[in-house]
Amino acid sequence: MRQQTILIVDDDVDISTLVAEQLRQAGYAVVLAGDGRAMRAAIAAHDIDLIILDLNLPGEDGLSLCRETRSRRDIPIIMLTARGEAIDRVIGLEVGADDYIAKPFEPRELTARVRSVIRRTCSPRKAAEFPRVKRAIFRNWTLDFENRRLVTGNGQAVLLSGSEYSLLKFMLEHANEVLTREQILTLTSDPEDEEMATHSLQRVADLQISRLRQKLNDNARASELIMTIRGQGYVLAAAVVFE
Repeated sequence: MRQQTILIVDDDVDISTLVAEQLRQAGYAVVLAGDGRAMRAAIAAHDIDLIILDLNLPGEDGLSLCRETRSRRDIPIIMLTARGEAIDRVIGLEVGADDYIAKPFEPRELTARVRSVIRRTCSPRKAAEFPRVKRAIFRNWTLDFENRRLVTGNGQAVLLSGSEYSLLKFMLEHANEVLTREQILTLTSDPEDEEMATHSLQRVADLQISRLRQKLNDNARASELIMTIRGQGYVLAAAVVFE
């Protein structure tokens, strides 16, 4: 199998070197970038499997770079920042990050986060899971399992983050079943993360659903596709055909 490559975008040389060494010991290839320009060049030159992106960078900040990357590619992103407030994490997730870790951090914890994000966003499907199924068709949409992309009825592709893809795939597999916020968090966040209060975790789950609704052009106030079940969770209300 190809060695997975991690791109570290941080202008702090000491931190980049420390994280790079830890990841190399864990078996990953590592590419370093100190700003947005170097980040874009690295993405163009290498097959990047995950980006560790610092929030505070010279020139363009991490949030802007995360938003730009997410609009063009489906590379998983872990936000790395000195800020530890829950609201900063929510903002990071809102612009498309798959996870968030605050400085100072234990390098082994970051490595564990990297493994977790790659596992839930990039791991191949198990042979027993949809052995011959290539796509799911629902309403006027198609979720392409082979290419991990969402396609409109007229053939236009809609980019999904790794977390959005995993969540939509799970909801399609459990169409017309109520999914709790806890199930959503298991798919889109680190289940062992205890940094945020319960209400903030619920906010993250709601945020993931909101982002997915936007991709599906599903108006939250009059939602007919992803419906809110008060006090329980969410349900994808649609007939789904697997092909």
